[in-house]
Amino acid sequence: MKTKLFALVALLAMALALPTLASAQKTLADVKARGFLKCGVGVQSPAFAFADEQGKYRGFDVEFCRATAAAIGVDVKFTQTSAKERFPALQSGEVDLLYRTTTWTMSRDTKLGFDFSGVNYYDGQGFMVKKSLGVKNAKELDGATVCVSPGTTTELNLADYFRTNGMKYKAVVIETGPDTVAAYDAGRCDVFTTDRSSLASYRPTLKNPAEHIVLPEVISKEPLGPTVRHGDNNWGDIVRWVLNALIIAEEKGVTQANVEQMKSSNDPEVQSMLGVTGTFGPDMGVSADWALKAIKATGNYGEIFDRTLGPKTPIGLDRGINQLWDKGGILYSPPVR
Repeated sequence: MKTKLFALVALLAMALALPTLASAQKTLADVKARGFLKCGVGVQSPAFAFADEQGKYRGFDVEFCRATAAAIGVDVKFTQTSAKERFPALQSGEVDLLYRTTTWTMSRDTKLGFDFSGVNYYDGQGFMVKKSLGVKNAKELDGATVCVSPGTTTELNLADYFRTNGMKYKAVVIETGPDTVAAYDAGRCDVFTTDRSSLASYRPTLKNPAEHIVLPEVISKEPLGPTVRHGDNNWGDIVRWVLNALIIAEEKGVTQANVEQMKSSNDPEVQSMLGVTGTFGPDMGVSADWALKAIKATGNYGEIFDRTLGPKTPIGLDRGINQLWDKGGILYSPPVR
């Protein structure tokens, strides 16, 4: 009798699990069926996501969207989302994935019910001011008017920083990044605050960039990364491991130019990643050469960084802590094993 009871319980558990397993594959199935990935990005955010004069999307986050689509074997279509619009767009299915300078926080991960599939850029919040203001550090900003976008960790960090330091400020809240920086450039506020990488990317767009400085303080931790809907573990795995593969590729010297040749590498991890050995791709529901396709489409992490944010671009950012772990940074991927 006990044996039969245990068998019935096991069958019931399997039956209950089937819908869950089916739903776990839903996003990937939808993307494959429609033939393109819907990727949510920022609104004309220099260096991270913007449409050029020909309407072609470019930028750091854009490249990771392209790599993800390439790994699946589909095209990609971009949707610009403001900070306020991004989470409803993801939750409603308007987009499959957010690559939109979105900070990984506990409340977003638990209360709001989104999953973060890694970090593609480690950032921190800062302040930009006009040199003529005569301010040398953020502790001198008491009584300032500050331009900030709503619905962001930036807005919360701003309030925390001024309260903690016993200072007052007046917030000028504006919906999108481009409008916020335009308001700052027009003199509607004394200070513009956002992630320091965004400050660096917006500074060249000002009327007189040389008249503005970014203050030295970093007032927060802003781990920025891809965001997916909660509960679709398979989809989260794919997004996560495409990002990881681009990081590993840089570490192993696999580039956009040599990725085909690197299939003959003696490195076991490279062989696994490029689909020469193992079933890592099919285990996720994609082809064996998923990582090869991603790297061939965009290059490795370092190539993407150099092309969109690096010292030879108008943004001119150094790698800093976004350097590989074995070169003094904290960029690190779990192994393909």
